[in-house]
Amino acid sequence: MTSSNKRLEVQTEDQTPHKWCVSLGEEPFKRFFSQTNPTVHKVFGDGSLFSPLLFGKFFDPSDAFPLWEFESDVLLSHLRSSGQSTVDWCQTAEGYILKAEIPGTGKNNIQVVVDKGKVVEISGPWKQQRDSKAHDWRCGHWWEHGYVRRLEMPEDADWKNIEAYIHNDIYLEIRIPKSKQGRDLPQGKDVA
Repeated sequence: MTSSNKRLEVQTEDQTPHKWCVSLGEEPFKRFFSQTNPTVHKVFGDGSLFSPLLFGKFFDPSDAFPLWEFESDVLLSHLRSSGQSTVDWCQTAEGYILKAEIPGTGKNNIQVVVDKGKVVEISGPWKQQRDSKAHDWRCGHWWEHGYVRRLEMPEDADWKNIEAYIHNDIYLEIRIPKSKQGRDLPQGKDVA
């Protein structure tokens, strides 16, 4: 069995207006998720990077989450104990690494965008749009058409050199190097 690695282009500018302007609330999500559509359950189900319940309680994936402030073993312990997690992240001396299984539908259309150097955004459609001239799926009730996870960048991230890969058409890996200054300086804030 051979493995295939495909490097993804990380976009640093996305001028889409009104993107993610509709928040996903807990009640609308429960109604949406109660559908018997197996794709919806794969994309937003337990353990998925795109599940609003990934971190043990409801959190809109279109809101930026400070992922790097938490240890994956602690934050995902409720999923790891049942073997349901398809996500992992860690910090090394060189940078930050996020690994996640990507839902089957739309893996070829996954986008990684750095928003103003402060947020890394992973998104893609899980449902084909019938009309190519239709409005952008990311505006409005985006969860009916695609998925997103927005993550705050660590303060010492070298966001201009982020790399993203798809391994075997299933696993996404994002590597965020630390800035040279971030590697050389001790952690913590200066006190005046």
